[in-house]
Amino acid sequence: MTIREELEARERQFLAPEAARSAESRGRLRPEPDDDMRPAFQRDRDRIIHCKAFRRLKHKTQVFFAPAGDHYRTRLTHTLEVSQIARTIAKSLHLNEDLTEAIALGHDLGHTPFGHWGERVLDRLVPGGFNHPAQSLRVVDAVEREGRGLNLTWEVRNGIARHSKGKLGAPTGGDDLAATLEGQAIRVSDLVAYVNHDTDDAIRAGLLVESDLPAAAVEALGPSPSHRIGRMVHDVVLTTRASGLDRIRMSDEVLAATLELRAFLFRAVYENEVSTVEFRKASDVLGGLWEKVRERPDEFLERWTVERDGIDAAARDFLAGMTDRFAVGLFERLFIPKPWVEVSREWQRD
Repeated sequence: MTIREELEARERQFLAPEAARSAESRGRLRPEPDDDMRPAFQRDRDRIIHCKAFRRLKHKTQVFFAPAGDHYRTRLTHTLEVSQIARTIAKSLHLNEDLTEAIALGHDLGHTPFGHWGERVLDRLVPGGFNHPAQSLRVVDAVEREGRGLNLTWEVRNGIARHSKGKLGAPTGGDDLAATLEGQAIRVSDLVAYVNHDTDDAIRAGLLVESDLPAAAVEALGPSPSHRIGRMVHDVVLTTRASGLDRIRMSDEVLAATLELRAFLFRAVYENEVSTVEFRKASDVLGGLWEKVRERPDEFLERWTVERDGIDAAARDFLAGMTDRFAVGLFERLFIPKPWVEVSREWQRD
């Protein structure tokens, strides 16, 4: 028996009947030999951690564009917080932690620079629109490894594609839930993470004070981000257990308070006039780059993507994959005139 088979046997013995099991995966886009040591979902987790798109998350905006302070979240730290929350839920419910972590680490690989403002810009520019869950799936399927993709399992891909609930969507319901409980845990963990850490960052930035938060939500969830995360996670675990693990759930009280806090964040932070003024400039950056790279595809775009999927898809992949600082730097190089350099005297003599 290989080490992988030992670990798969451990999953069969200890995981809940409703949990996903590595040995029972629906498989990969392209069949490949099993690893002797790592079960399929662990292998997927490792591939995501080592891919280029994951490393770029450290320089992508979460809420505040290019924050000067060291303690603001980035897209990478958001991803890690989602992973921590989701693994706590998975461990408590005896779900597959490797699958949970793989989906969590991959769920925002396709996110644009400049946060959700960047996503709005690309949605307007790209024919057919743009959304980051679909782009995250494209990254792992068709962008990484020079177009070969990471060849992940169906369960990880399904969780990545269905992790987002949008501005008004329900985090624990709807027709677009992930097929696995592990994927559903990412959806609710994403919400739990950002409504708390984005509140924390907004207070640090001076956009809010604690007393601005909706009183009813604070009373229901707790007086600080750590209290609120603990309350939400505890509620998810107990409510899901009480339902017999039919799907990941929140109680009506905690769900209502969580959605109230999310709605407040959209009004007070994400769409706040002060916090969005710089993002309007970012919109001009991405709009200018979209036109320029499509004019000069040989210089900027992957030839194999242009030939396989067309110039618009190649431009979308290029812009969505940029970090904030790369996008700003390329814009400066392409659109900002360089200062005139004085002609040398040597040249004048010639």
